[in-house]
Amino acid sequence: MTTTFHDKHHAVRDLVRDGYAKIAAETSAGCCAPGVSCCGSAPQDAAKLARELGYSVAELQALPEGANMGLSCGNPAALAALQPGETVLDLGAGGGFDVFIAGRKVGATGRAIGVDMTPEMLAKARRNIASYREQTQLDNVEFRLGEIEYLPVADNSVDVIISNCVINLSPHKEQVWHEIARVLKPGGRVAVSDMALLQPLPPGVLKLVEALVGCVAGAELVSETERMARAAGLTDIVLTTKPGYVEAMTSFEDPLYQQIVKHLPAGAKPSDYITSLEVQARKL
Repeated sequence: MTTTFHDKHHAVRDLVRDGYAKIAAETSAGCCAPGVSCCGSAPQDAAKLARELGYSVAELQALPEGANMGLSCGNPAALAALQPGETVLDLGAGGGFDVFIAGRKVGATGRAIGVDMTPEMLAKARRNIASYREQTQLDNVEFRLGEIEYLPVADNSVDVIISNCVINLSPHKEQVWHEIARVLKPGGRVAVSDMALLQPLPPGVLKLVEALVGCVAGAELVSETERMARAAGLTDIVLTTKPGYVEAMTSFEDPLYQQIVKHLPAGAKPSDYITSLEVQARKL
């Protein structure tokens, strides 16, 4: 039987959904191996990693319990410079980590919406809403079940789109960028943190299932990310590589990155190939 393009897309999506469902069900277990998160950091390092990515101690302490599962590779809420009254949409919201932070920034007159395709993650995020409301006295966050390639959001309705280490997991990234452009208001902006490639990965790394669900094998070249954003109609595109994230994951002796090292040429290191990437853009 011939495997079609759509079959491959469904297979990738199911693999990612199953991996994140496992994390949501048991925070201490990652999708790649016990104690490893989908983007590489072990749960015990989640707070340390978040601080290195620029999240403040106050922001982390104010989060509902379990919202930080070490899935970040950047700080898109800070990159977006969110303002009171704005509507912000988080693609692949997980347990609500960036949504709850964004909700405080946009305030009572703003709205923070998270979209995730994994029911287990969505349930975890929704359970945390009560704690968030109690702490902040704000009723301005919500979570919607959906795929980032087909956002359950109206056209021209969002001021800001953020996403943290998620778009690389999509089997149809070009469609994601078109959806971003569709739901943004004219003048709306994008602040995405994601994994990207500085050069193509060796075949051995591409074959690692852990690397796919670990936000590595599905990553695109930096130049390809820019092409897709531009093709979707976005402008003022600024790409900033952040090699320190991969270096930190390697220094943590994370099992995923240890496996990657084994499949690299002698003398090479993960940060020669992989980077955290900040993407900023606007819709005309």
